[in-house]
Amino acid sequence: MTTIKPSTARYYRFQLHRYLLPTFGPMRLRDLDNESLQAFLAGKKEQGYSSSTLHGLRTTLGKILHQAVEWKYLEENVARGLRIGERVPKKNPRFLQSREALQLIESLPEPCKTVALVALLTGLRIGEVAALRWERVDFLKGILQVRETYSEEDRFGTPKTRSSVRDVPLSEPVRVALLTHRGRSSYTAPNDLVFTTKANTPISPKNLANRILRPTCVRIGLRPIGWHVLRHTHATWLSESGATIRIAQDILGQSDLETTLSVYTHAVPDSKRHAVASVAALLFPSVPPQARAEPKPQQLVS
Repeated sequence: MTTIKPSTARYYRFQLHRYLLPTFGPMRLRDLDNESLQAFLAGKKEQGYSSSTLHGLRTTLGKILHQAVEWKYLEENVARGLRIGERVPKKNPRFLQSREALQLIESLPEPCKTVALVALLTGLRIGEVAALRWERVDFLKGILQVRETYSEEDRFGTPKTRSSVRDVPLSEPVRVALLTHRGRSSYTAPNDLVFTTKANTPISPKNLANRILRPTCVRIGLRPIGWHVLRHTHATWLSESGATIRIAQDILGQSDLETTLSVYTHAVPDSKRHAVASVAALLFPSVPPQARAEPKPQQLVS
């Protein structure tokens, strides 16, 4: 388990000390069996724990016992085949309507404005935006090369998964915004970060969110959001634009198809109304629609 990312190790350690050791700590590894582990997960589900927590517990158990097998402490991984039921989020992930997104972008000061625009119109994770270097911005080919990620805990590292290493198309608004940003930047060498502080250190996504992004939302009357809402908004707009699941998965750099499907299984409410109205129009073509639908996301980037 020495090859996992530090953030992943912290996650496993949290699960171990918070949930697993209090229950299984006194037991020997050889005394664990599939039935007792399944009963443990079922008990947590009855207590109201989310499917995400249950999934994390199952994954942690599987990793620990797999390593025990590798080290010859056990003959088999008894965590295999554990069931947690359908993995359904407690609530639909949040996204912005195009008018809300445009209002937010126009209200943000630089460089937060360009950071948000890149996140919104490329779907990059905020750590991927923070790790972006000028040599990875190919203005000629019109792509952003995602090869690094950044977090304030682990600093720089490889992207989340192998699928996260990708080339993302560069839309015209993002291209213009990045060219403008480079024109006012003091650090434009190929290996320089695209977004830095005045001291040429990496930006702090947490500080930007707490000090600028969320306060700006409050000031303009939006519910405060985090960076991931911009990524989810991009994914939702991909769905709205008719992009296939495979294309969305490639753009977003997601290795788990279920994660991408979770976006495509809940449509924007206005699109539902438009779809139903279109069906009704087949039967009653002379009846005018009640209201004009929300402008399409493309209007933000046209």
